[in-house]
Amino acid sequence: MAGKAKEPSRRDFLYIATGAFAAVGAAGAVWPFIDQMNPDASAKALASIEVDLEPVKPGQAITVMWRGKPVFIRNRTKEEIAKAKAVKLDELIDKSARNADLPANAPATDANRTKPGHENWLVMIGVCTHLGCIPKGQAVGDIRGDYGGWFCPCHGSHYDLAGRIRKGPAPQNLAIPHYKFISNTKIKIG
Repeated sequence: MAGKAKEPSRRDFLYIATGAFAAVGAAGAVWPFIDQMNPDASAKALASIEVDLEPVKPGQAITVMWRGKPVFIRNRTKEEIAKAKAVKLDELIDKSARNADLPANAPATDANRTKPGHENWLVMIGVCTHLGCIPKGQAVGDIRGDYGGWFCPCHGSHYDLAGRIRKGPAPQNLAIPHYKFISNTKIKIG
């Protein structure tokens, strides 16, 4: 026996309309609380920075602040690039490139730690991966460690000319942030 479907009554319509009106009202009341959790304009402005590289000559380095962290930018010489490229992957402690623009399993070759066509520019977050100290090697008179790159005096980590950990307690290479060249002499980090 087939049963007949009950026709909706006016009361059913009023229940559905009242429920829908209450749901829209609740969403409208909750939205300001959700929206206030978004970052304000000053925080969004710090999400990316532009850096002019024109004054940085080969062999020089600068440090800029991005998201409260130092970013090391070095204009490497041809000799420094050749020395970094000559390192074999099996000599590295951390074999991952740690480049935010590449897959997590990208090997730590010198090419994977720079941008194609701009191999002389090395851009990395200048925070030691051991305990968060700031490695030395940016200033002219700094000790650069056994591999000519950066040296963390806190616990003795040595980084090479591509920012890869070579000796000491640091477990990972210095991280490469998201960045891109917006002209031949300007980059945007973030």
